[in-house]
Amino acid sequence: MDSPRIPVILASQSPRRIELLKTIIKNFRVVPSKIDEVCDIDLSPEENAMLLGQKKATWVAKHHPRNLVIGADTMVVLENKIIGKPTDAENARQILKQLSGQEHKVITGVAVVHSKIFSAVSISHVRIKVLNTREINSYVESGEPMDKAGAYAIQGEGSFLIKSYSGSYSNIIGLPMGLLKDLLRKSNFSI
Repeated sequence: MDSPRIPVILASQSPRRIELLKTIIKNFRVVPSKIDEVCDIDLSPEENAMLLGQKKATWVAKHHPRNLVIGADTMVVLENKIIGKPTDAENARQILKQLSGQEHKVITGVAVVHSKIFSAVSISHVRIKVLNTREINSYVESGEPMDKAGAYAIQGEGSFLIKSYSGSYSNIIGLPMGLLKDLLRKSNFSI
């Protein structure tokens, strides 16, 4: 199904992105980028997500120029404020209290680099149900929120937190597959 001529690299160690990419490309390598993931305060969350996805992919492509490189960056945004991964269990509780009863955006910037850069942004909306302290504590104690932007995983135990969502489900997990397929086509990579 994938092109034997161009080796593919995913510029991410995210287990979720790896699993999603395996659904369309069977053979690829994982080479995480070594960029500083710092947002530019003068840019919108959408622009930051796209720029970070591009930086990750171009950093890896610079070191592996004969490969097609896929980079992505996912952000959770509540009222135009970027909410990152929790720093510890207490921070995870605070994040979940912030998101409780609210709708937020999940923004993923995706870049495909192979001689040229093809990039775009996917935006999904997620509404978290009103959570009580026991639900928040129990979920944080599971350990699942700790390496996730927004401190939850829609595809895991965190699915109970979700009241509703719109947009790409795979975007909320961390790699919008419809958008990625479009970018791969634009780069002339046959899926």
